[in-house]
Amino acid sequence: MNWMILFVAGLFEIAWAVGLKYSEGFTRFWPSVATVLSLVVSFLLLGLAMKSLPVGTAYAVWVGIGAVGTAVLGIVLFNESTEMLKLVSLGLICAGIVGLKLAHA
Repeated sequence: MNWMILFVAGLFEIAWAVGLKYSEGFTRFWPSVATVLSLVVSFLLLGLAMKSLPVGTAYAVWVGIGAVGTAVLGIVLFNESTEMLKLVSLGLICAGIVGLKLAHA
């Protein structure tokens, strides 16, 4: 269950990271509110997951989910580059996340 909580925390990390772009430096009210709420939920869920998961593993997985998800949404929503090195690097982060999960089992 804690891995699912950690995964959801990572999804909220993606939401607040992308929300930062939409808030335009916190100058737009509703995107700013959604960003801050997503950040709070993400941190609360991360803290909850860390009750039983090792801190290093939980944090690395949380950051990895956020980094990969944010980069993918940057490509989809903001037409960011899809250079091969970028895609391979994102794949390596995903491999690291899977490796950390398997190492914990």
